Amino acid sequence: MPRCARKPSESGIYHTMLRGINRQVIFEDDEDKEKFIETILHYKSISNYELYGYCLMDNHVHLLIKETSEPISMIIKRISSSFVYWYNRKYDRCGHLFQERFKSEAVESEVYFLTVLRYIHQNPLKAGLIKNIEAYKWSSYNEYLGKQTEVDIDLTLKIFSKDRIKAIELLRKFMNEFNEDKCLEYEGKYLISDQEVISYFAQHDISDINKLKQLEISKRNKIIEAVKSKKGVTIRQLSRITGISKSVIDRI
Repeated sequence: MPRCARKPSESGIYHTMLRGINRQVIFEDDEDKEKFIETILHYKSISNYELYGYCLMDNHVHLLIKETSEPISMIIKRISSSFVYWYNRKYDRCGHLFQERFKSEAVESEVYFLTVLRYIHQNPLKAGLIKNIEAYKWSSYNEYLGKQTEVDIDLTLKIFSKDRIKAIELLRKFMNEFNEDKCLEYEGKYLISDQEVISYFAQHDISDINKLKQLEISKRNKIIEAVKSKKGVTIRQLSRITGISKSVIDRI
């Protein structure tokens, strides 16, 4: 069945989301997140887009972007291709990292623009990772509060007030308001316990994880591949349980 064409944005502004293929983790450590932010800022000058907000979660990314000289599809292709090339070299892997078709929605009004930006900044809060959005290091929220930034914050602040100080206070209040906003709603990670993962190994006659390490590599990898395919099982979790490095498990 052919894919539906993306709805073009008359304003040129899009809320986009990139997801890890098969829900896999795409950021294993802080260096990965730092590199992704570096990548989106690098391509601003090349693709000439405006960046209003971002948030990096373990297995997906939200961006609020305005296309100008290049279409959103080319912008996302540049960002994702560059990051995946770096990521694959770092982890000695090959192949896809992101789900092939990124999700996007047009943002046509000031009201929805602010709703999307708040949704993006509250992502880690609603996921239970933090108690307040200011505590999250991997979003653009703190850049709106006076931190030196390459994010295009002026458009947003002017919506609140022409007075910069007042605008920041109004933005802070709005961004922290309780809400039930759903924008490009993402089906979050289905988390399972380590005990459940161990039970999957038991189904393959591995009642003791140490036994896994004693197997022939091809047989070991076949079992890991089967467990890895189970919904909710992550590379990080498998590495922790088995004692096998994340890069090795990622290649299986």
